[in-house]
Amino acid sequence: MKKSLNLFLYIILSILLICSLLFIIKYFFDLNQTKKESNLLNELYISENITDNVESESESENENGNGNGNGTQTEIVTEKTKTERMLKIEKLQEENSDIIGWIEIENTDINFPVLQGKDNSYYMNHNYKKQKSSNGAIFLDKDYNWDLPSSNLLIYGHNMKNNTMFQHLLKYKDKKFFINHPIIRFTTNKEDVNYEIISVFESRVYYKSEKNVFRYYYFINAENENQYNEYVQNAKKASLYDTGKTAKYGEQLMTLSTCSYHTKDGRFVVVAKKGADYTN
Repeated sequence: MKKSLNLFLYIILSILLICSLLFIIKYFFDLNQTKKESNLLNELYISENITDNVESESESENENGNGNGNGTQTEIVTEKTKTERMLKIEKLQEENSDIIGWIEIENTDINFPVLQGKDNSYYMNHNYKKQKSSNGAIFLDKDYNWDLPSSNLLIYGHNMKNNTMFQHLLKYKDKKFFINHPIIRFTTNKEDVNYEIISVFESRVYYKSEKNVFRYYYFINAENENQYNEYVQNAKKASLYDTGKTAKYGEQLMTLSTCSYHTKDGRFVVVAKKGADYTN
């Protein structure tokens, strides 16, 4: 009887040990994959010509205009270019069409592809290669409509204890960190632009019964100017400190959201507005 009990305990302990080892292996595998993911753009080689297209248009100018005074047509050539980074996004989209862009905050660990799935759950536990991963991916809310486009890029990412994904967002609790990192770079296959941070705040997922609360996670497209302004005003009011920036109706917004443990179902949020094209 005693031998049987000892054998049983040995088997149980062995199973627990194997499970623990598998968990540790999976943890470090996911961490390694995530670190590789953040270096993906740097390692991707693009051989194509960066010039995207050249558009020509003819403008008629008569002798009373600002032209050459002889009524002839003057051809104006406008050159539109794509940055190498934009071309790299196109390359990544060949691997996974769900990749819609790349987000980076300079001198932080936030440097990842952004995906958009058919729902808001798939990329919570899958990476950009559609592989199972506890780290998940950085992803845009499924309801964002690129055809409009919508008013607010609502982007989610896990707050991982291994300092990956959106964990570094919580550093914005410190105003000094904001002062040194006021810009979010966002690149798609159409543009490569900076977003200026206008608000940083703590929030949570509210119960349906709660009234007069700021459910930032419902705002994707403003139906009118009042709705847009209300979102900006609420974000500014909730901010942990004054960023010195705001947004006006028509300006594209970006909201980054991650889990926070200051309260039950807590969230930490960074709101930014679209600024100028990225320049080195």
